[in-house]
Amino acid sequence: MTTTRTRKIIYWLLPVLLVAGLAWGVVRALDKRATQSKQAQAAALALQTAPVYEVGERDVVRVRTLALQQTASVSGSIKALQTVAIKARVAGEVTGLNKREGDSVAAGEVVARIDPTESQARVRQAEQQAESALAQVRIAQRTQTNNQALVQQGFISATALDNSQANLAAMEANHRAAVAALDIARKGLGDTVLRSPIAGQIAARAVQNGERVGIDARVFDVVDLSAFEMEAALSPADAAAVQVGQTAQLQVEGLPAAVPATVARINPSVQPGSRSVLVYLRLPAANGMRQGLFARGDIVAGSATALAVPVSAVRNDRPAPYVQVLRDGTVRHIALPSPLPPRGLADGVPQQAVSMLAEGDVVLAATAGAIRDGTRVKLAGAATN
Repeated sequence: MTTTRTRKIIYWLLPVLLVAGLAWGVVRALDKRATQSKQAQAAALALQTAPVYEVGERDVVRVRTLALQQTASVSGSIKALQTVAIKARVAGEVTGLNKREGDSVAAGEVVARIDPTESQARVRQAEQQAESALAQVRIAQRTQTNNQALVQQGFISATALDNSQANLAAMEANHRAAVAALDIARKGLGDTVLRSPIAGQIAARAVQNGERVGIDARVFDVVDLSAFEMEAALSPADAAAVQVGQTAQLQVEGLPAAVPATVARINPSVQPGSRSVLVYLRLPAANGMRQGLFARGDIVAGSATALAVPVSAVRNDRPAPYVQVLRDGTVRHIALPSPLPPRGLADGVPQQAVSMLAEGDVVLAATAGAIRDGTRVKLAGAATN
């Protein structure tokens, strides 16, 4: 009896529990959906509300009217204004080499000799040939004088006199040729002595004592360190503003202070490959300056007064360069006009002219990074206008 009643209770209780479980599950699902809906609405609202960035004073610069020095950047290796390669002008054995790299030489100083034995023999040979030719001339002159007397006496014909005259002219020509050969031989003997044509220092020694060299063999390189020059390649646009006589400040590799320079010459032709213009700057000598040192600097090509910001504030991550300007608390990307306004130096800092902006405009500096156009930005400690 009791078992039958328990079974009936369980029979009716199971559907009730099942219905209650289903109801609780539905309630939980509806609550979860409502929560997700609220979260989605909050996320959508957050997306619609743009974030406000805050930047400090160090992250902005203001447009100012500055006196800009218009410059053209140059770089290259400096070289001595006078560099000479002393070469052998006759073949032979080198002797008398006493100079080494770094030694000083005076203009006209003997720095080496070529064994003169062969050259001296050529001089003696040429002297003998000249004396022989002179003797033939004297014989022809006596013959010519005798024939003139014989013609007047009627003993020989005028044709014989003409032949003796022609023979005399030939002997005289042979003598002049022999004298010229003697001069060449004497010059060859003089060329056995190698002298430095300039004062300077030995930069390279190519041979050793006792070594036999041929004609035009390089023996020494001499460098005059009293004046230097730098060759720099400029674009046609930069070269258009450069003129002879303009000044520059160059930082030479290894030297603590800048070295003044002056534009000495400008090449009249454009280089075929690079389409660049070569400009030559003259530098005075300075302690520690050596040929081949690298130098860089700026030629001061003029000055102008303009509204400007530091070049670092100009962004180039787009096809056209632009600046990020704060207007009414919002970042605006303002492109620079084309062609680009000039650049220059103010107190040693590269500046970019920004004619499309106004005095006092606030521009984001490079430290602020790239910020999307239209983003709200708050300037810390001041109101953004």
